[in-house]
Amino acid sequence: MFCKHSENDPVEVLPGIRMRTTVHGNSTLMTEFVMKKGSILPEHDHVYEQTGYLISGCIRLCIGDEEFKVNAGDSWNIPGNVPHSARIIEDSVAIEIFSPCRDEYIQKK
Repeated sequence: MFCKHSENDPVEVLPGIRMRTTVHGNSTLMTEFVMKKGSILPEHDHVYEQTGYLISGCIRLCIGDEEFKVNAGDSWNIPGNVPHSARIIEDSVAIEIFSPCRDEYIQKK
């Protein structure tokens, strides 16, 4: 599968947090998150393993009982079923890969 950046429109998933599915296969899905300063990703968990890379900005990421200040260029991995949350310190852009593929994140054309 190939996808141009302009093919999928970003969708607001929470106030100040927009998501764009970039590409997916049978077992992985890649997303771009654009997050406004002051936005909150409440604590949650899911069965999906989640691997991320912060392209720009700064966030405070909690994974289980650990808290990290994440700057541009930093990356993370969240195992499935582990609680996690984030507070957006600066306007930020992140890329995240989910495995297995999250069908609810596949944008229909």
